[in-house]
Amino acid sequence: MKLLKTICVLGIALCLVTSVYAGTQSVKISGDITIRSLFRKDFDQNQNHSETESYFLNMPGGDPTGNPQMYVYPGSNDWANYFMTTTEVQIDADLTDNVSAVIRLLNQRDWNGEARYGTCTESQPITVGSESYYRLKAAGLVNDDEFDIILDLAYVELKEFLYSPLTLKVGRQDLWFGKGFIVGANRQNPGNTISAPEYTAVTSFDAIRATLDYDPWTIDAIAAKIHEGHISSEDDETLFGVNVGYIFDVYNAEAETYWFWKNDANSVQPNRIKEHNTIHTIGLRGSADPIENWTVAAETAYQFGDYVGMVNQRNDRNRSAWALDVSAECRYFKETYAWKPVLGLEYIFYSGDNTTSPDNEYRTGTYKGWDAMYRGKYDSAIREWYGRYYWSTQGLDTIRYLNQQDPINQEDSSTNQHQLIVMGSVQPTDSLSVDARYLAFWLVEDRGWIIPNAVPTHVVEERGNFAGSEVDLELTWDYTEDVSFGLLTAWFFPGEVYADGSDDTITDVVATMKLSF
Repeated sequence: MKLLKTICVLGIALCLVTSVYAGTQSVKISGDITIRSLFRKDFDQNQNHSETESYFLNMPGGDPTGNPQMYVYPGSNDWANYFMTTTEVQIDADLTDNVSAVIRLLNQRDWNGEARYGTCTESQPITVGSESYYRLKAAGLVNDDEFDIILDLAYVELKEFLYSPLTLKVGRQDLWFGKGFIVGANRQNPGNTISAPEYTAVTSFDAIRATLDYDPWTIDAIAAKIHEGHISSEDDETLFGVNVGYIFDVYNAEAETYWFWKNDANSVQPNRIKEHNTIHTIGLRGSADPIENWTVAAETAYQFGDYVGMVNQRNDRNRSAWALDVSAECRYFKETYAWKPVLGLEYIFYSGDNTTSPDNEYRTGTYKGWDAMYRGKYDSAIREWYGRYYWSTQGLDTIRYLNQQDPINQEDSSTNQHQLIVMGSVQPTDSLSVDARYLAFWLVEDRGWIIPNAVPTHVVEERGNFAGSEVDLELTWDYTEDVSFGLLTAWFFPGEVYADGSDDTITDVVATMKLSF
């Protein structure tokens, strides 16, 4: 009887497997392994810091329980060097009747990364002062998830859904519109497993996307859940939007117009007095080749809505902010010289709020600071990550002193900034390319700062608007069709915005080896 039962179960399983296989037209497996070696010096812009320093801070929009978050000076007077690996495996399955599915799994980790204060696990916790394992883990100072597998993509695509021009994508997916100026990446570092989060491979959205293809018109509508918060509570972060694109039949020209709505009820704590923090972003983008081997592009966007910046904000404040990105690329010499030189120039502007008073609780007036939304396009190796992943000594001292009094992040490079980029590239051989960038940054509005290493009793204002300049050099060598090597060397030279003790040059060297299959 047991033998008969076993045969029946195997027969049913075989039938099920056979039917599933018959419904699958093709399955493709692809992926890559990227190994980076990072060498970094003075990322806090203070060469006199001999070791990592940290502060527990009560930050606006922090832990709803009121517990402080920990922010870390990543600086050292010696070179900090470590390795990290990103491994990705993707499965693309084409099924019947215009149905397909994509799943991508990945792992990203520092090599044998441990807690910054020693080995720490839930069963054998360590503490820093009175801070427990759980608080340290929440602050990103405990790394015990380095071998976890992350679900990065998992979506179903239905082509010609109900109507032949309509394609529907449902699930965890990548979203990128235009140059990624507004919506391009939802950057995450699950488990805090990498110490250079700008290199995270997790940029996907949990979203529903409907695409209408009326060639040359394309219309996209999206709805994405960025943060769920507590189920059934009004503490979510959501994104809605419509993007309309058109491709012209002359000058290789294209144009897009869009509206994206970020409803961010997760940005402030539950005991907030004002509840509406919304960002409506409308914009227009276009590019064309008016002359052969020349491309010009421009994008401008405007933001409006309601601004809530902190827990106890007393007054209603409106938003009114805008951004601009214009660029030109010259490929004329690429056809003339053996090294195929390409030149480019780009200017980016983000408006900034002009209030420097720390008394934000009763602050009034229109908020003019630009919100980065879900920007995917970044042009520099160092400066553009400041205020998000890294802070100078001056920046952290200011945050620590202002505490909950001012939510403005003085070092946020995605707002209150002029940015100029001069770029060029050459290709000495078919397999070797060299890219160079010079970038300069200015603040739009003066901001208040605390003098580093001094008794924090006053805010320094009108120090100057030049934030600094950066030089990035990158070499890429295609060893084979599957393997490539890269070397990035970057320097950021702080400008007059930064005072003594926070104006030392940052150096960043990143060597990369990538295998794709």
